[in-house]
Amino acid sequence: MLIIGGSGFLGTVLLRTARAEGWEAAATFHSRPGDPVAAAWHQLDVRDPAAVQAVLASVAPCAVIDVTSGGADWEVTADGSVHIALATAKLGIRLVHVSSDAVFSGSRVHYDETCAPDPITPYGAAKAAAETAVRLLCPDAAVARTSLIIGNGRSEHERLAHALIAGTRKGVLFTDDVRCPVHVEDLAAALWELARSGAAGLFHLAGPDALSRHDLGVRIARRDGLDASRLPSGRRADTRLPGPLDVRLDSRATQRRLSTRLRGAREFLGGLGDTGIKWV
Repeated sequence: MLIIGGSGFLGTVLLRTARAEGWEAAATFHSRPGDPVAAAWHQLDVRDPAAVQAVLASVAPCAVIDVTSGGADWEVTADGSVHIALATAKLGIRLVHVSSDAVFSGSRVHYDETCAPDPITPYGAAKAAAETAVRLLCPDAAVARTSLIIGNGRSEHERLAHALIAGTRKGVLFTDDVRCPVHVEDLAAALWELARSGAAGLFHLAGPDALSRHDLGVRIARRDGLDASRLPSGRRADTRLPGPLDVRLDSRATQRRLSTRLRGAREFLGGLGDTGIKWV
């Protein structure tokens, strides 16, 4: 297996999962490799199609899981995904491409695997373009959309909640910005299952609980023994920040096809009463 973007948060857990399951793994990095024990590391700039082709030909994996993200950088997020899809198609390598709920505008709130992307941010547009390219160039690929990734204190949202409570960062957590968080270990296990299965098409890998970013921060704080009352709150609708408000990935169809169970945030962060938004 080859993890493209293996030095990041999700990539690190994917490699740990691979080692636990007895898989040989290789991984790519852009600026700094991860744990040398976890994988054979290859430096790669996905903006360079020749470099992508060379790494895949050298490693010759049975499957590639692409977890890279360049944010709104089109050359990385969109063009880089095109280069990976072209190379895997040419070499006959299975591809699992990780996408995001950012491909949706939030206008319909609930989104299952049949919903077409309607992005309203540059990042969402880049991810939607990447999805389109992968599905066109690699009809046998799996495209897996996910949501906020939480776990083990290392996720961006967990670190932000800690920093806001400590006063080392300014800002607020929005009470009207709703997503369906997933635990990183559940997500990694589901991606490995997809990579091994050969299943093709669109998949949603998000938890069953819809929570606001503020409510999620409160649950993180209470889990970690912090004073949740110190978390500043606000409404995204009252700002000029672009982006969707309420986006709930419906993962039920995908969940029926997987043996990996995707836990909700209420479960993996502990039950704290009914303070979140019900999934309906």
